[in-house]
Formats: sequence, structure tokens, C-alpha cells
Amino acid sequence: MASVHVFDRKLGTKGRMQLAKDRVTLGKSPSCDIVLDRQNISREHCRIFRRDGAYFVEDAGSRNGTFLNERRLSAPERLAEGDNIQLGDFAITFSLTAEASAAPMRPAAQAAPGRRRITPPELKRKIHARLLEELDLKHTNIAEKPDEVLRGKTESIVGRLVAEHASETPAWLPRAALVKEIVDEALGLGPLEDLIADTTIDEVMVNGWDRIYIERRGKIELTDKCFTDNAQVISIIRRILAPLGRRIDETNPMVDARLADGSRVNAIIAPLSVKGPTLTIRKFAATPYTCEDLVKFGTLDTRMLTLLRTAVQYRQNVLISGGTGSGKTTLLNVVSAFIPQVERIVTIEDAVELKLPQEHVVTLEAKPSNIEGKGAIPIRQLVINALRMRPDRIIVGECRGGEALDMLQAMNTGHDGSLTTLHANSARDALSRLETLVLMAGLELPSRAIREQIVSAINVIVQISRQIDGTRKIVRIAELSGMEGDTPTLQDIFIFKQTGFKAGGMVSGQFESTGGVPRFYHELRERGIEVDMEIFK
Repeated sequence: MASVHVFDRKLGTKGRMQLAKDRVTLGKSPSCDIVLDRQNISREHCRIFRRDGAYFVEDAGSRNGTFLNERRLSAPERLAEGDNIQLGDFAITFSLTAEASAAPMRPAAQAAPGRRRITPPELKRKIHARLLEELDLKHTNIAEKPDEVLRGKTESIVGRLVAEHASETPAWLPRAALVKEIVDEALGLGPLEDLIADTTIDEVMVNGWDRIYIERRGKIELTDKCFTDNAQVISIIRRILAPLGRRIDETNPMVDARLADGSRVNAIIAPLSVKGPTLTIRKFAATPYTCEDLVKFGTLDTRMLTLLRTAVQYRQNVLISGGTGSGKTTLLNVVSAFIPQVERIVTIEDAVELKLPQEHVVTLEAKPSNIEGKGAIPIRQLVINALRMRPDRIIVGECRGGEALDMLQAMNTGHDGSLTTLHANSARDALSRLETLVLMAGLELPSRAIREQIVSAINVIVQISRQIDGTRKIVRIAELSGMEGDTPTLQDIFIFKQTGFKAGGMVSGQFESTGGVPRFYHELRERGIEVDMEIFK
């Protein structure tokens, strides 16, 4: 009997199952024999079937296609030992040796809710309602840590109520754990408390009251934790927002905020979020990462680090580009630490995330509109104001709109050594996006004039990417060297060259120098400044 080994390249999970039937279906539908729940998988994506003692694979009319050994299938093809079938995010290896049960498979992050050990919501509702009769906790301010006396009193009451409902408590749930869970909901952030305290977790994602996911080391996992209901999720969101003076309701159903430790928070509720309130928390390490940490993680190597340190110290304007969750802000925080202590730094962000070690730092944060829709102060206005604050360096957390024009003008008018980030999938895309953002300023500028201003302002573009195994790597460092006709030219300095995958689906490859030397290195040498040219060999 044959079997297949299924590797989820996005989550890094593995599984093996026997082909116990003559016809096995693979797809997103729960009715399939092998369930692969992902957006790039069709409901019934492909089939593996046995005929005359041989096994064949065929596409089932999927949108994204079925690939056998990197060739797209147009007709059924016979399978041989070790053949690789690619479906979206999944790599499936065919084997003539059976090694597992024939139970339908699901990726780890898509485990069925019924298999999780979830505290019965009705039990928590009963105890919480009784608790509210004795303590007025609805207006508790969580901006500061709850008073120990209040917490002790609450734990005492909840302990007694849990004992009264002992017959309704599942045998697997320890009484102390249930007490803590209810007290956390009453005084803190409920099931999020433990997740936020866990230093191995990078991101917390709430998709409705009963689906709480986490990202740990680049892999997404579904947790056993849940809220009591969607109303409680909204209540927790409002607790987070209360100390910041922000609100969320039907007229303002989407909001950005931050926790006291600087973690970024995004919340969205009905009518925009159809299946329930959604809460996303991007956590940041209590101790910011250092350049040594990034080298250890494999984000870059020491040669690239030397280049970036030199670029920042000698006032080159640096643009960090990457996709969502690629590590742009972390990298910005690390390279900003290279700015000399004697310089005055002004940081401008939507929600404060940067934690710079320098003493002379002015931190500015954009302000959303009030309940009447007035009083908003966007990043663009802060960039304009920062120019009047005698800055040596301006750091914009992320360019998203017309502030890109003001940032470029600042870089071109004496504020060398400024840094910013933006969302783009490549260095070339970053230039196109920057041009689009400048047009959002509302000025009718010709494309060539915008591109010339970009070329004269930006010196170095750093492209960072989140790899398929969850790691973050700088895939390109390029110098913006000039114009050829109407097109800005990029000279690659360092690139990451992927060579394949290691055991466990980890990306393998190496950082390579292209041999190109940025112009500012030659200029520094002409000024008599000693720089390390060996890094480019």
C-alpha cells in the first residue's frame, strides 16, 4: 500500500497518510480524504487513484493547477517512488511504502475546534455574572496594573464561585486554571494575558471569540484559548483603547493602538468584520533586538552589517522596503542605533514602536480624529513640523501617503542620514510605490521630476523579506545610482541567493557580494576616512 508525505511549506508542519482507497481526493473541502485548508487550494484540487496496480495523479479542475515534479498536469500521470506533487503551499511526496493511518489530515493551524480543550463559555458566563453582582468591574481601568488588594479579593470570590460550580467543570480543567482565566477576564485582557506574557510568541491574532491564533518562530498555531463570546472581545478591545483616548463602535469600526509595552494593536469590528471582532497584536521584545541578534538569526551577515553601519553613521539616506510582517520596523530600530549619540533625532510614527538607545530623541505620534471626526493630525503634518525642530535626523516609521513628498524634500534640503520604511515586494517596486505616494500629496508633478527627486534623495535601499519557513532575511541591498533616461538605476551591493531547503523545510542559501562598491564609499576614502573595502570582495 502506498502513502504520501505532506509538507506545509508555509507553516512548516508535516504529516503522512496511507492511500487506503483506490481513489483519494485532496482539497479544501471537509469531504476530501486529505484536507488542505488554504486559500490557494480548490475545494477538490486533485485526485490520486490506483489502476491496474499503479498509482496516478490528476488535476480536478483546480484554479491554481496541480504540479508533478514542477510540471503542470494537463492529464493524469503515473506516479513513481519519490515523485513530488505541488499544490499551492503544500509539497506532497509519493512513496510506495505505507507508514501511517488512513485518517484524514488537517494542517496543524487548521485543527477542528471540537478537538481543542476549550473552557465551557456558559460556565464562565455564569461565574462572571455572579462576580459582577459583588464587584463593579465594568469600568476598571487597565492602564495600570490592577491593585493587588482588588485582585486578591476577586480571586477569593471567583474561587468560591468555581467551587460552587464544581459539577459543571470539565475533569481536565484544574480549578486554579479556571479561577485565573476568569480573573484575567475581569481585570485584564482575558485569554490574551498569557499569550502576551509568552516571550516566544511574536503575534496574537483573534478571529472571533473562539479562534485565537499565535505566530511563534514564524509558524502560525491555533491555541486552546478562547473568549466567552464576541461581546467580551469587544469589551477587551475597549479596555485597550480607553487609556489612549480612542474608541471603536459602528461609526468607527477600525482602529490602531498600542499596549503599554509598545506592542502594536489593530482592531476591526462589525459591520466591517463579518464573522466577529478581529484583534491583531504585533508583539515587540521587551529588550529590543541588536545587530548581533539579527546576525545570529540569519537576517544578514557581518559584511552587510558593516555596510549599513557605515551608511547610517556617515549620513546616507536609507529606505527599508518589505512586505507585511517582514521585519521592517525591527530592522529600522537596529540600524537607527548606529546614529551618533550627539545628534538630535526626531521619530514620527502612526503608533510608537521604535525604541532608540540614544538620549536626544524626540518622539512624535500621529493623532486620529475625535468622536466628532475632527482634530486628526496625520504623519504628513508632523513631518512638516519636524523640519522646524532643528533635527539632525528624521526617522519616519512608515511612509503611507503624501508625507513621502515631504520626507524626500527633507532629505534633499540638508537632513541627510534620514531613514524610513515602506511596503513593497522588491527594491524596484519600492521606487514605483514611492512615486505613487508622492502623487498622493496632491501636487501635479511630472513623473520624471518625481523620479529625479527620489534619486537625489535616497542613497541605499534595503529589501527585507519573510521567507517561506518564517525566517526574515535581507534579500537585497542596493544603491540608487542615477537615471538612465526616465528610469532610476539600481546597483546591487549584496543579495541573498537561495539554494534550496534544509531538513525541516528551512530555507538554505548564502549572502553574496556582487562586487559593486557604493559611491559613498569612494567619497569617504577621498575625504581620508578609512573604510573596509574587503567586504565587497
